[in-house]
Amino acid sequence: MIKNLHSKITSYTTNNNFINKFAFLILFLLFTAGGVNSFAQEEGHESNSGTTETEKIEKLGEKIEHEAEEQFSVIDKVVDHHYIDFYFLGKLHLPQFAPVNVFGMNIDFSITKTTVMMFLACIICIILLWFAASSNKKNKVPKGLGNMVESIVVFVRDDIVVPNMGKEGLKLMPFFLTLFFFIMIANLIGLFPFMAQPTKNINITTGLALITFFVTQVKGIQAQGFVNYFKGLVPPGVPVFVLPIMVVVEFIGLFTKPFSLLMRLFANITAGSIIIFSLIGLIFVMEYAGSVIAVPFALFIYMMEIFIALLQAYIFTMLSVLYINMAMHHH
Repeated sequence: MIKNLHSKITSYTTNNNFINKFAFLILFLLFTAGGVNSFAQEEGHESNSGTTETEKIEKLGEKIEHEAEEQFSVIDKVVDHHYIDFYFLGKLHLPQFAPVNVFGMNIDFSITKTTVMMFLACIICIILLWFAASSNKKNKVPKGLGNMVESIVVFVRDDIVVPNMGKEGLKLMPFFLTLFFFIMIANLIGLFPFMAQPTKNINITTGLALITFFVTQVKGIQAQGFVNYFKGLVPPGVPVFVLPIMVVVEFIGLFTKPFSLLMRLFANITAGSIIIFSLIGLIFVMEYAGSVIAVPFALFIYMMEIFIALLQAYIFTMLSVLYINMAMHHH
């Protein structure tokens, strides 16, 4: 009986060891599987978290780039505003006035950036010429700024006015010099930071063209008389049946001359600014590659703007001389 009990205990112990080993193996496998699953979940979570952070950074970059593109608008930099933009220093808002009704039309006399730049160009022009005149009175031989201004005056007189109008054109020298210096300075001040060219506004160029137009008509009527002036607009020997058409064409021709003046000056000055801002805009589109392309070309166009500022003053003055001379001497 004791032997049977011993054999049963031994058999149970042996079987129990096997069960313990088997249970331990199952627990180990479950623990390992759980650890692997937990590790995989953590890795997935970290991966998702990393993806989310990357997406956030990308979205933030896109937002900043979009805001920069919205703030940098070529048209916004060219058109007129009721403030002067000093960029990182802020904006200077200009005085605004209520529109005034004149003969049924509402006219806004509010000050804009172009108005400020126009008055600034006038002030610089007056100070420059006054200083040059006073300096040349004191010095027998012009020097410095007085010498530079005198060189320009001599150039306008000897290369523009006298060759095209003769000695009688000297009477209009103050008018032509005013045109030349104002347009030159108005074109140049826009090349300085925070400034703008008044001649980039079509209202300014229209005003300059209208002044030339009225001077042209007045000098033509003074030289030939009212009837002869308008009679001379139609070439002699024109057939009667063509006469109505020629009268209309010649009458329109009176206004195409000042129109060509205003559009030429406006288009050339505006085109330079648009090209420069468009090149700078490439930086926002192409990033580093855009800056490599844009900066050298923008600097080149900027240097060209200095030449164009002087060239447009010369062309406007030259054409004004020719138009006035044509009105005074019909051929």
